[in-house]
Amino acid sequence: MAIAALAIAGAVFAQDPPAKKAAPASGAKASAAAAARGKEIFDSKCGICHYADSDAKKIGPGLKGIGKRGTFTVNNNKVTDESLRTWIENGDSLMPPFKEVLEAPQIKDVVAYVRTL
Repeated sequence: MAIAALAIAGAVFAQDPPAKKAAPASGAKASAAAAARGKEIFDSKCGICHYADSDAKKIGPGLKGIGKRGTFTVNNNKVTDESLRTWIENGDSLMPPFKEVLEAPQIKDVVAYVRTL
């Protein structure tokens, strides 16, 4: 079932137009702007499989409170900006990689948003 859901999600990603490009900003406004852009990208690309407002499993784990938990639920690795970026870029056996779907600034924005959950 998870493989079928992953295949469906992959088909959806293939049909979606590319997400909007990130705009540069600075300071606290930059963080808020990055998180806002990241939320839009998350809603269109990641929300298919992950809840942002719950830690319950959807297809993938819910991400609410991921920064406060401190570790990923699937492997207990430490949650850092770098580990989030790497995970989003490369995926794993159940999550598709997004390095060909999203540009580096977009992934950075998604990380900024996920850190607010």
